[in-house]
Amino acid sequence: MADEINTLEDLQAVAGDAAPVEVEMTPREPVRDEFGRSYATGKRKDAVARVWIKPGSGKVTVNGKEMDKYFARPVLQMILRQPFDVAGVADQFDVTATVKGGGLSGQAGAVKHGISKALQLYDPALRGALKAAGFLTRDSRVVERKKYGKAKARKSFQFSKR
Repeated sequence: MADEINTLEDLQAVAGDAAPVEVEMTPREPVRDEFGRSYATGKRKDAVARVWIKPGSGKVTVNGKEMDKYFARPVLQMILRQPFDVAGVADQFDVTATVKGGGLSGQAGAVKHGISKALQLYDPALRGALKAAGFLTRDSRVVERKKYGKAKARKSFQFSKR
């Protein structure tokens, strides 16, 4: 243990005149299929969305239906439009999505996650804006499981003193 490094001077003595290593960053390449589409999978709660985007007029189709028919609540439609607004490409891409599992709110979140991932695959320059808004991170909150001896995940049965 005679050659322990305890101070910065010890480290410099060991390193000597080693030049700092330059790492070359290669720019990300767009990922598109033979039809010019980008594909991504979005997840939220129990919902899983498969999303394809391609250049177009802003038409969004979910499970074969128009967005305003499938997601009737305006809040859910706003959630789906958020990635396009943040990236500044509103009404420039057509979206085709298939969603399974969960409820409408979880499905809307899953499609939003899928759209965000597909956008950054289609145009890697959009990644910074989408990541800063937090749209590329999968929301890991899921329903807590029921425990034995409990009425629900945390709720206890009614207490009876007698």
